[in-house]
Amino acid sequence: MKNISKKSTLLLLSVGLHFIAFFNYAQDGTIYPLETPDEPNAIPLNTGFVEDQPAAESWFRQWGDPMARNISKATLTPFLPEKGTANGTAVIVAPGGGFRWLSMGNEGWEVAEALAKKGIAAFVLKYRLYPTQESLEDFAAWMNRPRTETPKTDENSIDSPPSPPIQRDLSNQLEDAESAYAMIVKNAIEWGVDTQRIGMIGFSAGAGLTTHAALHSKSMKLAFIGPIYGGMGAVEVPENAPPMFNVIATDDFLFRSQFGIIDSWFKAGRPVEFHLYQNGGHGFGLGNPNRTSNRWFDAFIHWLDVNRFMQSNVMN
Repeated sequence: MKNISKKSTLLLLSVGLHFIAFFNYAQDGTIYPLETPDEPNAIPLNTGFVEDQPAAESWFRQWGDPMARNISKATLTPFLPEKGTANGTAVIVAPGGGFRWLSMGNEGWEVAEALAKKGIAAFVLKYRLYPTQESLEDFAAWMNRPRTETPKTDENSIDSPPSPPIQRDLSNQLEDAESAYAMIVKNAIEWGVDTQRIGMIGFSAGAGLTTHAALHSKSMKLAFIGPIYGGMGAVEVPENAPPMFNVIATDDFLFRSQFGIIDSWFKAGRPVEFHLYQNGGHGFGLGNPNRTSNRWFDAFIHWLDVNRFMQSNVMN
């Protein structure tokens, strides 16, 4: 913070204008170039590359948040609680972005930091993506292309036959998630993790990956999952599916008055908690100003606590 004297009227004005400019920048949906940030704690997962990838990994900023695209090398970044505060629970955090980009700040680092402050070891998964245009200008044009609204149907209603939550090949992404899980198990003692208390939460496409991992992984034994504003279609739930904490807002385009995944979990006899918020839109991360959905993280921590995931069982 700069010290402003009584005589610094011009400086005060400058700071005010700078703040307004930054505020407008943060609220601006325009896509801006962003230099690739340092990720000193990111650990390569060595899961391979992406076929037909035309460009190197690059970053941009939108709505004030850092985003990464053309990711062909997956990484895992630990956010560990301060010494003496860990409770043994761990969470893999999967950002969203339609499997074309990742909202690394809003749905990754910020969430992981919040979890670590609660004594939870958090790990941001930067998973491989489908290729996008090499130039930022072409990518921005593709992002801003006219879209026709998808007609609302009952295809994924609670009475419809179960179907996969994401109709696309997620073999790369699932392999990345499985490798992240295996790395956490391998380093459990060093990172203060109880291997019976490793969960996963994800946002938007990351929520789809989280659900996909819970339903289809042969190696991950997730203790719980948290799909946050993900697809709501019905799924086929195995008898050993983990407890689920699910969040979405009524003004989210993915909601469409569907409760399929909730009904599927309930009918399978598996624990499920569902929070349908009045507003919040899509992509709100930990929250946006004046939205009822802003308290979802508090509810999630309470849910973990009631389900005995917040009780410490590690030597700090």
